[in-house]
Amino acid sequence: MHGAERRQMLAQRARRDGRIDVSAAAEEFGVAPETLRRDLSALERQGVVRRVYGGAIPVERLDFEPGVATRDQTNAAAKERIARAAVDLLPTRGTVLLDAGTTTARLARLLPEDRELTVVTNSLPAANQLCARANCTLYLLGGRVRGTTLASVESWALDVLDGLTVDIGFFGANGFSVSGGGTTPEPAEAAVKAAMVRACRRRVLLVDHSKYGDDQFSRFAALSEVDTVVTDSGLDEHAREELQRADTEVSVA
Repeated sequence: MHGAERRQMLAQRARRDGRIDVSAAAEEFGVAPETLRRDLSALERQGVVRRVYGGAIPVERLDFEPGVATRDQTNAAAKERIARAAVDLLPTRGTVLLDAGTTTARLARLLPEDRELTVVTNSLPAANQLCARANCTLYLLGGRVRGTTLASVESWALDVLDGLTVDIGFFGANGFSVSGGGTTPEPAEAAVKAAMVRACRRRVLLVDHSKYGDDQFSRFAALSEVDTVVTDSGLDEHAREELQRADTEVSVA
């Protein structure tokens, strides 16, 4: 197969599947990973894809933010393992912050019922999981609710967060990396996440492996502001080494 033909097929595959994985595509096309990377670099120069860690995504995806139902089903098993691992980081009693994300909503469902916790969240799904808990004092942040993520944003949430000090916060992200930190597509949501980071004594990032290197438009935290990253076993060794060299504690679920 000629290189031009292979690149055309890669472009079609990226648009169809939403992502190209270098290792899988190299094996499928019978070429070296280095050849595949050169193909993706050529497509990036043409404005067809954007290179991310381990592969590439189509440029059409950059302005697309999937809804809660779609995101919750993506890497669902990994998210469940990550949420269960995060339970071990909860205090016996104290204050907990859960930001808006499908993995943090799973953690909300798993909060132990024998602990006295005060929970602050801007997530409607997380609040729905906790509102009937007898042992949980729930504070739902106000503000404009984004229909895409079911999260409250803007000044009402920011004003309240400015006066809080929380024992531990759990955060989701659309992308994370050593250079990019924790990122999300929407600036209004990133602003609330950043205020949440500032309000917490300890910060835990709950992210599955597919988000590594997929830096999004708005950064809400540098990696140095995160105490622990909880991820899944799909994160490859090279990525783990990058995180460890950046003095980031990594817990693999």
